[in-house]
This record gives sequence, structure tokens and C-alpha cells, in this order.
Amino acid sequence: MIKIIQGDITTLAVDAIVNAANQVMLGGGGVDGAIHRAAGRELYEACLKVPEVRPGVRCPTGEARITPGFRLPAKFVIHTVGPVYRDGLHGEPEKLAACYRNSLALAAENGCKSIAFPCISTGIYGYPKEEAAKIAVREVREFLAAKNAEEMEVIFCCFSARDVASYEKLLS
Repeated sequence: MIKIIQGDITTLAVDAIVNAANQVMLGGGGVDGAIHRAAGRELYEACLKVPEVRPGVRCPTGEARITPGFRLPAKFVIHTVGPVYRDGLHGEPEKLAACYRNSLALAAENGCKSIAFPCISTGIYGYPKEEAAKIAVREVREFLAAKNAEEMEVIFCCFSARDVASYEKLLS
């Protein structure tokens, strides 16, 4: 089941929320900063324990990592790093799609029945919102169909009414 809401992802009582993280996973601006602030210092400390795959990179673009939710109502935080948008011709669509696939796979592996996504890469990373929404909806639909996972609830948690409208148009 897919739902769309406008709201603050840090307030959702779901099994997992997805963090639009950066590669170092130690907090930042936007959704990432809000999740780190709401989860508390324990999230920062848990992220520090995630091994670096190369200096300064705990989670490469398109991949996902999982930590507890600590002070959040969500049990887990799934950190994924979306691509910085250049022109759509440098692998950005594939990397963004991988964020959704890898996050959903990690949620399923950890027994999550509900997961909430923000609009990944559409803030400071500059991904065009409508294009990003198309990729997000496609990947979620394909995952739910392939895994026969209708029992998993996927929430697109949008910050603005405009973002909600983009998702609603795609799901209608």
C-alpha cells in the first residue's frame, strides 16, 4: 500500500524512516539535520560506528545503511545518499532509483512493515521534483509487485503541498 502525506517525517510512528543523508552520515541540513536532531546524539554515535568504505564515505551514493531510530517514533533510520543532479545524463536517474531499491530491500531484510520516504535529492542536491517523484513511485511499485509485499506500507512524506500534488498525480 502506498500513501502520500504532507508533514514532518521525524514524527511518523513507522518501522523505518528514510534519511536523505550525505556520504559521511553524520548529519547535515534539510531532512538529514532534522532527523539527527530529533533522534538525538545516539544517532550520530551510531553513524560514527558505520565503517567507512573509503575516507569520509560511510554510504556511497545509491546505497543504504540502517541504524536504530533512538528518540524517533520510528524503530529504524535507513540512510541513503541520493545523487547531486547535474543534467540527468551522469547516472543520476539510476543512482536515485538505487536509493529506493536499496532502502526498501534493507527495510524488508529487517522485518519492516512500514517505511516513510522523504523526497530524496530534491533539496540542495537539486534533482527536479517531478522527475524524482516518477522514479520514486516506479521503484516502490516495482518492489511491492516483485516482492508480493502488499502488506508493506510505503509512505511518501512530502514537505510541501506541491510535492504532494506531484505524487498524487502519479498515483491516480
